[in-house]
Amino acid sequence: MSGSGSRSKTSSDLDAWLRTGHRPFVVVISGPSGVGKSSFVQGLLAAGLNLEYSVSATTRARRPHEVDGRDYLYLNRDEFRRRIEAGEFVEWAEVHGELYGTLRSETERRLDAGKNVLLDIDVQGGQAVRKVYRDGVFIFVLPPSLASLEERLRGRGTDSDERIRLRLENARREIALVTEYDYAVVNDDLKAALHRVASIIVAETCRASRRHAMEPR
Repeated sequence: MSGSGSRSKTSSDLDAWLRTGHRPFVVVISGPSGVGKSSFVQGLLAAGLNLEYSVSATTRARRPHEVDGRDYLYLNRDEFRRRIEAGEFVEWAEVHGELYGTLRSETERRLDAGKNVLLDIDVQGGQAVRKVYRDGVFIFVLPPSLASLEERLRGRGTDSDERIRLRLENARREIALVTEYDYAVVNDDLKAALHRVASIIVAETCRASRRHAMEPR
């Protein structure tokens, strides 16, 4: 009888474990400027992956097509510095002369609601986020080549030659740190690359370790 009861209890525990959802996690997308990260964000959010985008804060000027609160939270430098001193950022960094950061409130609010949180941040930010969210998924998007990256940057028509040169120099430094990420995906074809990234997120969602562990028997 005791053996039967033990098996019944184990079966009940297993049923309960199978019904639990996965613990939500942070997904970091990094890569050099111009590699297509914004297109990845849009595609992933439309893919039904239980993802919500955590909007970064920045001191960069808003571009004509951008919307405050959707593309970035636009702050002046004094306000940004005040929030740094208050410990409100998970990570922040100065990139191309402007400040960028991820507010802890933006990520925690979504995780608490059971959503996976998507972050589009630079390599410096990715390193800082890993220290806070150790079970996060870190994906680096690579260009097919530096020549193709330069072509994309010039095609945007938003940067001066000097700005493009600076972005390419930064790209070389960032790409050198790709091995610090869990996954590397080359954006040679956006549709195919997006499918690979979505598959990574689905696989990570299925990790047994992201469910509540059963007590050992």
